Amino acid sequence: MATEAKRAKVDLSSDGTPLHNFLQWCHRVGLVLSSKVYVSKEGTAAEYGMLAKDNIEEGEVLFTIPRSALLHQGTTKVSALLEREKASLESPSGWVPLLLALLYEYTSSQSHWRHYLSLWTDFRTLDHPMFWCKEERDRLLRGTGIPEAVDTDLSNIGREYTDVVLPFISKHPDLWNPDTHTLELYTQLVAFVMAYSFQEPQEEEVDDEEDEEEEEEEEKAANPPMMVPMADMLNHVSNHNANLEFTPDSLKMVCVRPIHKGQEVFNTYGQMANWQLLHMYGFTEPYPSNSNDTADIPITTLHKVVTQGIQSDLEQQLVEEKWEMLHEMIQEKGAFVFGKQGCLTDTELHTVLKVLCMSMEEFSEFKDNEGWEEEEDEEDVRISLSFSNEGLPTLKASWKRLIHEAARLTVSSYGVGEEDRDQALIEDKAARAALSSRQLSALQVRYGQKSILYRLMELTKS
Repeated sequence: MATEAKRAKVDLSSDGTPLHNFLQWCHRVGLVLSSKVYVSKEGTAAEYGMLAKDNIEEGEVLFTIPRSALLHQGTTKVSALLEREKASLESPSGWVPLLLALLYEYTSSQSHWRHYLSLWTDFRTLDHPMFWCKEERDRLLRGTGIPEAVDTDLSNIGREYTDVVLPFISKHPDLWNPDTHTLELYTQLVAFVMAYSFQEPQEEEVDDEEDEEEEEEEEKAANPPMMVPMADMLNHVSNHNANLEFTPDSLKMVCVRPIHKGQEVFNTYGQMANWQLLHMYGFTEPYPSNSNDTADIPITTLHKVVTQGIQSDLEQQLVEEKWEMLHEMIQEKGAFVFGKQGCLTDTELHTVLKVLCMSMEEFSEFKDNEGWEEEEDEEDVRISLSFSNEGLPTLKASWKRLIHEAARLTVSSYGVGEEDRDQALIEDKAARAALSSRQLSALQVRYGQKSILYRLMELTKS
């Protein structure tokens, strides 16, 4: 987890601490750690991390984890029960079997993974926004989309615990106890899984065209999450220097670019914007180092822009007809996403703008033809270029106006005057140092998003 400051480097691998016990456990279960790295609580970007003892070259294996050391629903002591009753454990998240395994293993003094799980004697180090009070969350993260996402998470977690988990553990009092395995602990373990679990990528299969078409219609379900001891101690930056590789017998952390002696080893959690990092992992990358930062413009905001200034019932009817058709064409698309180099949902935005800016005659013809056939100049590559930072200024004036106004309205959702204070804080190192960790994380999210929106407004101004 990235922060701006680092503490003095102290190797705690042999002082009898929980970290020492964990490393001894790793040796017993066959986890092989390179002599060129060590795990430490000091000199790293977060509570734990990995540092280089020596220079490391690209392609070197930093550690190898046997699959038997992984913790998931198939390796836990209660795996047979979870498999036998899996039909009753289905839920939208798909996480219930792993969470039940963690509830059991975390509270069992005989757990095979007790030295791994003892690294987290409690979960106070987890600082996801779901653990902030609602007032603080809404105040610091207004406009970012995180408060709404957290409210949804907490509602879903509560429903899942009440409807699925509690009835199950009540049926098995020899393994779980509702007084011990509470909603509070369950919520903490959800955050633990969010922050530290891994999902194995689906295997790529070579199929004929017919099979490929069937797969498009029926996508495979993602592999369930699993806990990967040692791998989850590496912190994240977008410009990472190591990557986890999956093999049939083991998982390997491999160096992907040279690491110098004394440097920290960083994994990547994927292409994550700061709002996603804070929401799911409880930290952010310092502005402007996160190259994957994004800002969303809700599709409802674009609708608000289009309906402003409507002067007749006929215009209103036309807009609503267009909007109804677009809703069918881009189902479940809640927002348009913009990154540092342009729009990341360019095809959808292109479709929406093209339809919204049609005349009544053009829209009538469009409906009669049940859409349009893609022309050569509307290929994905051309559309992508049109909605890049280089292409945005060259769009039609009517399209630029809609994008500009939607960006302006989105900026206003952060609160009046916030942009000026945030910019001053970002530029004032002493002022930033006085902020709490939550205030700083919220600032990194807000300013990162707003800087993208300001750039978008500049590129689309008349």
